[in-house]
Amino acid sequence: MFSIDFVPGFIMGIREGLEAFLIIAIMLEYLNKTNRNKDKVFVFQGLGIGLLASLVFGLVLFGISSLIGNDNTNVAKLWEFGASLFALVLITTFICFMLKNKNNIVSDIKNKISVSLSKKAIILLAAVMVAREGAEIVLFIFASANYVSYGLGAVSGVLLSSVVVYLIYKSLIKVNLKVIFNITLVYLILQAGFMLGYSFHELFSYFKAESMIDSSHWIYTKMFDLSSTFLSHKEQPIGIMLYATIGWYSKPEVFQFVIQYGYTITLLGFFLKTNRR
Repeated sequence: MFSIDFVPGFIMGIREGLEAFLIIAIMLEYLNKTNRNKDKVFVFQGLGIGLLASLVFGLVLFGISSLIGNDNTNVAKLWEFGASLFALVLITTFICFMLKNKNNIVSDIKNKISVSLSKKAIILLAAVMVAREGAEIVLFIFASANYVSYGLGAVSGVLLSSVVVYLIYKSLIKVNLKVIFNITLVYLILQAGFMLGYSFHELFSYFKAESMIDSSHWIYTKMFDLSSTFLSHKEQPIGIMLYATIGWYSKPEVFQFVIQYGYTITLLGFFLKTNRR
């Protein structure tokens, strides 16, 4: 049940959990300072709806994944390609949104609350904010190689983040959230790049298994093969650690390698550009 996929799941869970729960904490604190304590219950209702929506989304994906996987292992490879690519599109959108708006999120949330006086608006705002992070967690889980281990890591990370945010909200601890968010955002970019490379790796495996493309075709050409060295991503500790942190493959196809690190370098460049601003 436990595998190296627990580590990236745990870190991703911390990041998304921090963001979701900090949003709730910001809303509660703002309502507290504006003497609207009676409206706090609507924030918690929105939190519950957001979590429920994420759970339903996860159950639907799990049902589809189980159905496809039980029928045909080759079709499962095609599903993993499609699911990973769909997840990547949404997650890339989330990443770009965060890069463009990370310095204005707190004020944006407060502004939305200040103009949204009805209880329905507060519930909807909290639900959408939480569901967005929950959907991202679910998508990462179902695009991972090991659902169970990655999911356990994600849940553990979310639980830890909830404790941290509670302590922050009660002013029991002080942390540099900007540093935490920057570190975890970089990690998220690395994992998204890995997801892109992994999706095409599964697609190529499907083509080979179904004899749609001969194994001698150029798309199966390896960029390099270090699987017999200490950098093996399946057997050696260093290789496994690199696999968990940066999505390292010890024998990637040329296309897989180029598209994975091309994506990663592009978004990291965008990240550095927004930080310089």
